[in-house]
Amino acid sequence: MDVVNLTAGEPDFDTMPAARSGGLEAIEAGFTRYTPVAGIPELRAAIAEKLLRDNGISCEPEQIVVSNGAKQSIYNALMVLVDPGDEVIMPSPCWVSYPEIVSLAGGVPVLVDTSSNGYRLSAEAVAAAVTSRTKVVMLNSPSNPVGTVATDAELRELVALCVARDLYVISDEIYEKLVYGSAEFVSIASLGEEIQRLTITVNGFSKAYAMTGWRMGYAAAEPQIVAAMTNLQSQCTSGASSISQRAALAALNGDQAPLESMRQQFDRRRQLVLQRLSAMPGVVIEAVPEGAFYIFPRVSDIYGRMASGNRSSGSVGFADFLLEAARVAVVPGLPFGSDDHIRVSYASSLERLAEGMNRIESVVRSL
Repeated sequence: MDVVNLTAGEPDFDTMPAARSGGLEAIEAGFTRYTPVAGIPELRAAIAEKLLRDNGISCEPEQIVVSNGAKQSIYNALMVLVDPGDEVIMPSPCWVSYPEIVSLAGGVPVLVDTSSNGYRLSAEAVAAAVTSRTKVVMLNSPSNPVGTVATDAELRELVALCVARDLYVISDEIYEKLVYGSAEFVSIASLGEEIQRLTITVNGFSKAYAMTGWRMGYAAAEPQIVAAMTNLQSQCTSGASSISQRAALAALNGDQAPLESMRQQFDRRRQLVLQRLSAMPGVVIEAVPEGAFYIFPRVSDIYGRMASGNRSSGSVGFADFLLEAARVAVVPGLPFGSDDHIRVSYASSLERLAEGMNRIESVVRSL
């Protein structure tokens, strides 16, 4: 069965040439043994240089810990910061792993509904959710699944709150390089020494350099937090792949032009899918994505028009319906925190996206 897959959470581009060459060179040179748990010194130094150059964050290489993907960095950070019963505030909808990792750490995920604010996390909403048990605020910009990008003004309001209440911020910046239109990416840790002290900046190579399978992430934080994260990692996975670290180093030091080319292609795809979905009856775009490679349309107006049978209700049922009737795979919004939506990834070619849109429109209009 020919299925158009619009579920991908990874770029459909090849890994950037510089990274591939770096990995091959590492293998040929026999660089295949254990590395320091926090990462090879030259990669940590290159990441520190990148953070200063691209993000305005000044830190020493010793404040960097390299991990097996950004997800592990988030996991490590939450595990060392959160004690049983501590509360972690996060936007809703949000990436499905955030609340689960908080729960694994013994914490309590506190989901803040952002639907009334254009799916943007405001300092006002965070303040309303803060209690004496609040320990951490999760920030994801550009966001998965909605694609919103926090503005400088929004971040400064959040900075004032977190500094005043002494709240840690875990800033997931993995989609940093995929920003479109007039949106501008800002790292919250760049907005002053006080907030940098409280921020664990998480990033990686999966999205920007199309290196998902290489499993390369990192975190930047205060020395004592990095030391705790490194100690935890030493007991879980030890250091990241030596070959992947050399590939990541080559990616940072190599030609950056492919990143911009990929971003431009994603932007063209974004505009195509936005245009097509917006014209479909019952499909509502409540927030135009400014970053990442997802669109999160509201489709709940269609639910009542589907033939019921034994199909599940809500976003799961609608996703099943699209798979069966249109041969298009999407992700239900329920796991992200909204059963009224689906997540559509445009990490696919323009031709496949157009075909997917044709199929969805055909079955939607037939209802």
